[in-house]
Amino acid sequence: MSSNPSDPGRNLWRRPAWVYDKGAEPDYRFSFANERTFLAWIRTALALIASGVAVDVIGLSGEPGDARPLAALLVALGMGAALLAGVRWARAERAMRLGQPLPGFILVAVLPIGIAVAGVALSALLW
Repeated sequence: MSSNPSDPGRNLWRRPAWVYDKGAEPDYRFSFANERTFLAWIRTALALIASGVAVDVIGLSGEPGDARPLAALLVALGMGAALLAGVRWARAERAMRLGQPLPGFILVAVLPIGIAVAGVALSALLW
């Protein structure tokens, strides 16, 4: 593998290829910051999934299955956060490589609404 930055074959081993196939290597500090943001979203996703499992296992009301929709919402939010975290990381990394503005991230708008809905549902179950 060549260490020459102008060599088009320099990034053949890096994946996903569509992120690394064009542009210049950004400052490594920006790439590490992007990676830390990705990992923060993954932690959030794991917390949401774990919360959904806990709500389902603990059962917050007298009737079995009453909390299941809330548990499903939390798990779905967690899965969405995990999937979109990867997309966000890749789009941001590609934008940095191409010297473009960083793209927006829809999950920043959707996740608070989903968590608010889950909070209202949890409040109703605990009331």
